[in-house]
Amino acid sequence: MHPLYFIGHSLARCIYETLFRLRIIGYEKLIQDGPCIIVANHQSFLDPPLLGQMYETKVHFLARKTLFDPPFMKQVLPLCNALPIDQKRPDPGSLLGVIRLLRSGGRIVIFPEGARCPDGEIHDAMPGIGLIISKLASVPVQPIRIQGAYDCLPIHSKSVKFRPITVSIGDPISFSRDELQAKGREAQLALGHKIMDAIRALPMEV
Repeated sequence: MHPLYFIGHSLARCIYETLFRLRIIGYEKLIQDGPCIIVANHQSFLDPPLLGQMYETKVHFLARKTLFDPPFMKQVLPLCNALPIDQKRPDPGSLLGVIRLLRSGGRIVIFPEGARCPDGEIHDAMPGIGLIISKLASVPVQPIRIQGAYDCLPIHSKSVKFRPITVSIGDPISFSRDELQAKGREAQLALGHKIMDAIRALPMEV
């Protein structure tokens, strides 16, 4: 781990467990070893460190490329293992970087909605997630549902409220060969719908 990532990881674990009373459902299902694509709904800026601190070793994050425009963010985000991508139309270079990362045994977090939700609800996926999944058919895709992060830090809020957050972890999503080999925008959207449906189906209570 880069020192900045390690420090952030350690602080995040302490903060989420104490101030946000983090509750994790299905922690035993979490894929800690080997390559994995982690797909989750996106409620808040709290989500990336929330997910990152659950893993014992570093994970990477796909982030929309416009976040890298400010010079400061362009320097800091790579240190936090963030990779730029256009969620609507992933370019070959970005896809190749993701493929190399996964083939080396890495794990990567993707927020299929492409941006934070405006209302705390789970929305449809951007079409680009379907293209990414179809290119990486052999890699497990694990769904994770986040609840409560929106109440802590809504999209237009500048202050954090320390309220409970719950994370639910599901079994890897099963895709058929036909689903993965289908071509075109509609096929990509169908993969995205399946992913978001798997996230919605995860329980928030035990």
